[in-house]
Formats: sequence, structure tokens, C-alpha cells
Amino acid sequence: MKVAVMGAGAVGCYYGAMLARAGHDVVLIGRPSHVEAVKANGLRLETKTFDERVRLDASTEASAVRGSDLVLFCVKSTDSESAAAQIKPHLSPDALVLTLQNGVDNDERVRSVLSNEVAAAVVYVATEMAGPGHVKHHGRGELVIAPSRASEQVARHLIAAGVPTQISDNVRGSLWAKLILNCAYNALSAVSQLPYGELVKGVGVNDVIRDVVAECLAVAAAEGVVIPGDTDAAIRAIAQSMPSQYSSTAQDLARGKLSEIDHLNGLVVRRGEALGVPTPANRVLFVMVKLLEGKQQKAGV
Repeated sequence: MKVAVMGAGAVGCYYGAMLARAGHDVVLIGRPSHVEAVKANGLRLETKTFDERVRLDASTEASAVRGSDLVLFCVKSTDSESAAAQIKPHLSPDALVLTLQNGVDNDERVRSVLSNEVAAAVVYVATEMAGPGHVKHHGRGELVIAPSRASEQVARHLIAAGVPTQISDNVRGSLWAKLILNCAYNALSAVSQLPYGELVKGVGVNDVIRDVVAECLAVAAAEGVVIPGDTDAAIRAIAQSMPSQYSSTAQDLARGKLSEIDHLNGLVVRRGEALGVPTPANRVLFVMVKLLEGKQQKAGV
């Protein structure tokens, strides 16, 4: 396949690099410093089992999606519509756009801009950018993708590239399951600047997580969403399987960047208000992260 990664941060770089290692033609579309490093030295992919430089293309221009069979759409949720508009003039008619993002409605928002087929993916991976041209993988890496004309072929290629992938008719439920994990951990990790393994040792933390999860489940039930699997077991497994991982929200705040909190706990608060479901624990976490963001922006961090 010819693959473009739109928004080549930690998640996009990991999956792009795995596909490139398997022989696919991959271009990363990202920030200038990152693109320059990749062009000069390749992308360093550091995992627990290997550490190597992967040769692939890189560009700062949205036009680099031209000719791609698959676009891994990995921009921040806040940028979904604007990034979709940037790539729209350059997409091949048959290209599949696969949204690998936090939140539960990005595929719908991207679909409102593009005429291409758009499929949602649920991402379970712990990664971080350790510097320009350097992505570090901490654990996991599974994808759950929605059915589409090309999903079976894409899934085969991903599996062959070492990425466990399944196609699900209930991706909406899986997106909500992932949202609940993010709501439980992201804001707490951000406010404390602690990785998951240390975070859950804090006094009262597991009680807060329990309250947040209960609210999320109540909102999902009010929306008619069926959550697959054992939510409580999944919540416990995060701290055990990714003890050294900082949430993406924590990483954003540490770098002085705006986070996706509006599309995580903030989304649960808004949906709860619309459906008459109280969400006080989610509201507190949402407000705390927004206060920290505002403080950083005012300080010019």
C-alpha cells in the first residue's frame, strides 16, 4: 500500500513505521523539526524488543497524501475538520481515511468534510515522542477498525506488519470504551504529572476513577451505546500493562500545548447535560485541566 500519516505524532509515527518496516510506501506529514529529522536520519522507532531507524518519506504539506491508498488520520481531535479540509483536494477518490484519534465522534466530523470513505479506528497503544524523529513505544498496539470497503485488506496488511487488528461492527461501543479509559486516567495523569503505575497508588485516586467511570457508563447507556467487554477489568489493566506511560493529556500539558480534554471528560459533561445525566467527577477533572491550560497560555509556556 501507499500510506500517508496525517498528523505524524507519536501514534501516527508508530503505525506508519510498523507499516514501513513491512515494506509499504509511507509518508509522514508533520511539523518541520520532525520532518527534517526523519528526512535526515529516518524515524527512530524504539520499542522493548528492538530499536532501529526506519526509512520513510516525510513532508510538512497536506498535499503529500496524493496517491495514497490509505490515510491514517492522527491529528488532535480539535483539528479534525480543518485537517480534513487540508487533505480534501489531494485525496484519491478510492483512498480510505482511517481515524486514529481520541474521542468518539471524529469519524463523523471528518466524514462531514470529505467525500471519501471514512472509517473509525480504536487505538490501544502507549507511545511518546522522545524527540524530533524519535518515537518510543511503551506497550500494546492493537487496533479495532470499523467495516468499510477496504477494511479487510487494510487489516491483513496491518496484521502482517505486526499490528494486531480486528474489524468490529460495534466500533462506536469500542470508541466509548476507549473514551472511558481516557476519562479515567488522562486528566489525573495530567494534573499530577504521574505515569499510570504511580498514579493509582495515590490516596483516593481509585475512588475518583470509579466515580468517573460510573458517570461515563451512565451517559453511554443514556445514548444507547453498548460497551463491549469488562470495563472494570480494562481500567485495572491500564495501570498494570502501561505503568510507565503518561497520558497524552499529561504530555500535552508538559509541553505547554492545548490538550484534547474538550473531547474527553468535556464531551462526557456536554452529553450528560444534554441527556440529563449528572457528571460532577468528570466536570471537576475537565475544569482542572482547562485551568492549567489557561495558566500556561497566559504565561506563554
